[in-house]
Amino acid sequence: MADNTNRTTPDKNDKNAKQRFNTNWIFAILAVAIILFEIIFSGKTVQKATTNMIIDMINNHDIEKIVVVNKEIAEIYLKKEALETGRYPDVPKQNVGLGLKSIKPNYSYNIGDDFSAFLAEAQENAGYGKEKIPVDYDKRKNYFADVLSWLLFPALLIVFWLFFMKRMAGGGGAGGGGIFNVGKSRAQIFDKESNVKTNFSDVAGLEEAKTEVMEIVDFLKNPKKYTQLGGKIPKGALLIGPPGTGKTLLAKAVAGEANVPFFSISGSDFVEMFVGVGASRVRDLFKQAKEKAPCIVFIDEIDAVGRARGKNVNFGSNDERENTLNQLLTEMDGFGTNIGVIILAATNRADILDRALMRAGRFDRQIHVELPDLTEREAIFKVHLRPIKIGKDIDIIFLAKQTPGFSGADIANVCNESALIAARKNKTVVEKQDFLDAVDRIVGGLERKNKIISFAEKKTIAYHEAGHATVSWLLEYASPLVKVTIIPRGRALGAAWYLPEERQITTREQLLDEMAYALGGRASEELVFGKISTGALSDLEKITKQAYAMVSFFGMSDKVGNISFYDSSGQSDFGFTKPYSEKTAEIIDHEVKDIIDESYLRAKEILKGNMKVLVELAELLLEKEVIFSEDLERIFGKRKAELVKEEKETQDKKALENKKDEKEDEPVKVKEKKKKDSTSKKTKHKE
Repeated sequence: MADNTNRTTPDKNDKNAKQRFNTNWIFAILAVAIILFEIIFSGKTVQKATTNMIIDMINNHDIEKIVVVNKEIAEIYLKKEALETGRYPDVPKQNVGLGLKSIKPNYSYNIGDDFSAFLAEAQENAGYGKEKIPVDYDKRKNYFADVLSWLLFPALLIVFWLFFMKRMAGGGGAGGGGIFNVGKSRAQIFDKESNVKTNFSDVAGLEEAKTEVMEIVDFLKNPKKYTQLGGKIPKGALLIGPPGTGKTLLAKAVAGEANVPFFSISGSDFVEMFVGVGASRVRDLFKQAKEKAPCIVFIDEIDAVGRARGKNVNFGSNDERENTLNQLLTEMDGFGTNIGVIILAATNRADILDRALMRAGRFDRQIHVELPDLTEREAIFKVHLRPIKIGKDIDIIFLAKQTPGFSGADIANVCNESALIAARKNKTVVEKQDFLDAVDRIVGGLERKNKIISFAEKKTIAYHEAGHATVSWLLEYASPLVKVTIIPRGRALGAAWYLPEERQITTREQLLDEMAYALGGRASEELVFGKISTGALSDLEKITKQAYAMVSFFGMSDKVGNISFYDSSGQSDFGFTKPYSEKTAEIIDHEVKDIIDESYLRAKEILKGNMKVLVELAELLLEKEVIFSEDLERIFGKRKAELVKEEKETQDKKALENKKDEKEDEPVKVKEKKKKDSTSKKTKHKE
């Protein structure tokens, strides 16, 4: 949100606020002075006279005097009576400016070397006697032209240099001074007079993060509530999360809710080609913030300047980012006090940030903003559906279920795309199918109905996608299938859409099932056609990464054991050696191949046992091009996972009923036992 200019405006109520001087006024004053000088002292251009005109003037005795200037130009002044005769209509009137009469020559004439002889001969022919036309010789210097010619070239060089440095400095630095303010902060300030409409009601699905940030805002509004118990305001909060989860939106809401000045700047605005500019901008930013304390400073994408020192492969050269980071660390929590300035920052690369930046005292809180779950997606849909005219068939819970793994930005894009699709179809409201088309458009890409595909290729694609659908339907832990299509979208020639279960941990069995149905497409091609194609590229890429993760990261291999080579700190990004030996690397490769081969054989066995339904499904795909989960349920019956789930629910229900019956029978048994005990006591008493 940083701008190219320093938009920090002084408070209108602050009488001591200094207005910055704009250097453009100097150029404007010079231009006006030159124009006035020309108007006052120059006037209109003097008419030039020809030789014949000079002869006629001499013959008519109209010349009052002649002034020869620098032996180059003869200035001719006419008598007043001659001007009144009307013989010289083109002679300009004398100008008067600022109360001063400016007498100017009526004509000018470029003389040669023989001008004196020419003038004497012309006067003699005209009958002049002893009273000749007075001729004066004058030497003049045009000081203005001399100074201008001397200053013009340096002035052009200075103007060109200023313009060039403005462009190099990214638009002129922070203020109106251009290159002279290149070290100033570019932070954009929002205060009480700024119209920031975003508030916490516009941020949905981030309840925990909102609670943390709202506490900071509440501390600024009601500090006594916390200070009376000895609490101190947090110095900083770092928002961490994947792209599009709402980190910047949360900061905008803070700017709209807090009644204190809010500075917003991007991490890249500190970095400049000039050495020392980044540190200077950090100093200027905190100087402005301290003047307006209490306030909040928001640094978006702080990883641009906060990258861990020593991880940049510069091999000893001076690194401007490190200098900027050092200054930022000092300003946030150094020897000097920094009271009343709260730092908010956002990044999706927390693993590469410097440890000194992450410590308590600089960023006291690390707020993780993760991808929304089902309930949070429902709340986000409600926010983004406010301006959209939706139909009566829209079920927000259904839309939330159709978008697993979507971020807040993705959901906003879904709502916008659905409105565009409905408008393209000339609808008055956005319907359910428009939302489903929008989800397909975002996940799979643009539908390419005109792509030329031969029948053989189309048949191969149909059996490939049918293989995916068949294996996933028959495996217990596979994700539920939504629909299968052989219509090309984006770079894919066909696709199968799943609704993955939202779980926090994944077992080895679940990972193996996912790998098996990912290989179902290639297994189907080999079983039906006896040959394989390049259509399984994305499937092979996915399962290869997954298999290596199982062995190298998750410790799901018996031969490798419970060992993980995953580095969550990111410290080995620039390592030149692997964290394991060549022998271990060979074992990892063998284990990965065994896992993939096992999953492939498993997929082939499932398809061999269900060849009839595989062919039926592929033929249906060739006919309709798009089939849904209802069609698969009609062909295969209910999914194995659903049957297992229903069986488990039935068992749980029976167990619950048995416990209920036992609870109901317990009082009767206790009553009978008490009765039996009392009878035995009576018998003993009689005895």
